[in-house]
Amino acid sequence: MTEDIVLTIPSSLAREMKLPPDTIREELLSELAVSLYQREIITSAQACRLTGLERYQFEELLWKRHIPVHYSEEDLDQDIRYAAGNF
Repeated sequence: MTEDIVLTIPSSLAREMKLPPDTIREELLSELAVSLYQREIITSAQACRLTGLERYQFEELLWKRHIPVHYSEEDLDQDIRYAAGNF
């Protein structure tokens, strides 16, 4: 079993960020998730778990940043089978 990974951001750097202090953690997690998703290191489901966002919220975040959603023909086929009740 793997351990959680903890990233340390120096408080001096956090104070210098042009972000409201109460949003820094959320913003940094979103930046990490979007970057890893864009590089195809994690899936959208994993990015949602990392950020705590619902799928539509994460996809809206991608849309606002002009980042395409990774959606293959295989994904489409799975969605069609699911919608048709053929899991």
